[in-house]
Amino acid sequence: MDLTTTYMGLKLKNPLVPSASPLSKELDTIKKLEDAGAAAIVMYSVFEEQIAFEAEELSHFLSYGSESYAEAVSYFPQSQDFNLGPEEYLEHIRKAKQATHIPIIGSINGVTTGGWIEYAKKIEQAGADALELNVYFLATDANQNGGEIEQLYIDILKAVKNSVSIPVAIKLSPYFSSMAQMAKRFDQAGADALVMFNRFYQPDLDLEALEVKPGVVLSTSDDLRLPLRWIAILYGRIKANMAGSTGVHTAQDALKLIMAGADVAQMCAALLNNGPNYLAKVLSDMKQWLETHEYDAITTMKGSMSQKNIAEPKAYERANYIKALNEFGRYPAR
Repeated sequence: MDLTTTYMGLKLKNPLVPSASPLSKELDTIKKLEDAGAAAIVMYSVFEEQIAFEAEELSHFLSYGSESYAEAVSYFPQSQDFNLGPEEYLEHIRKAKQATHIPIIGSINGVTTGGWIEYAKKIEQAGADALELNVYFLATDANQNGGEIEQLYIDILKAVKNSVSIPVAIKLSPYFSSMAQMAKRFDQAGADALVMFNRFYQPDLDLEALEVKPGVVLSTSDDLRLPLRWIAILYGRIKANMAGSTGVHTAQDALKLIMAGADVAQMCAALLNNGPNYLAKVLSDMKQWLETHEYDAITTMKGSMSQKNIAEPKAYERANYIKALNEFGRYPAR
């Protein structure tokens, strides 16, 4: 059975790729993920703010914090509180490349077009096979219109693409007013892949301390539906590869994404909950399903359930909303 897939020009032995997360912080865990069958690994993100620390530009960010960052100064971690500094991150990539035989994808999280973008070149020089650009921007300025925000994403992508020769994926927010148009613009701007979607972790309130507290709520398989829908809609409309991220917990989740049109399925929460070896189970379950349903290659199923290939294309649009509500109404009240 042929499980190989191509992602950003990289030939992968299967479509399962651990996404950016603390799992890649330790070299031993990276090795365990490879042993379990990971086809590539996205390193956890180095942040624009970290690079600014190293360049002694912190005052530049804090001086206009409310204009570009929603975080208060008290929320901003000290440099030693980050997992690894920028130079250590580069060394970590070098070691990961030496210790493994699978592609290592660097990750940068940024929200401006500042000098930090040059760091992308250093990630390439450290040996990364590709780069994932994570633009985590929360639009809180009521005077900033949607067009300006969209252009910010495009400008960052173009700036990074101009600084490196390795493939670049961009991890998207699901909150654009015209998702299809933005996907097309990213494609035209040179994105080698679109990763759908970035999860915006929402703050909570501590009623006793009367404080806003950060927190991470891990995904479930139910969260797969958002990337599943948009990958299915975009399949065949753009040239860039697509990765499904958020909600991949089982073999069935990964297979759904491939049928929708994804090239790879990125995993995070399931591996954090169950450990690196869980990936081997998902891979085994995928093989079993493919054998049972008589598929000899995973590429033969790619896009088979996309909007362009199903009998009722409107099922991915408003028709799904209407049908879902009508079916829900049939259940008796308890």
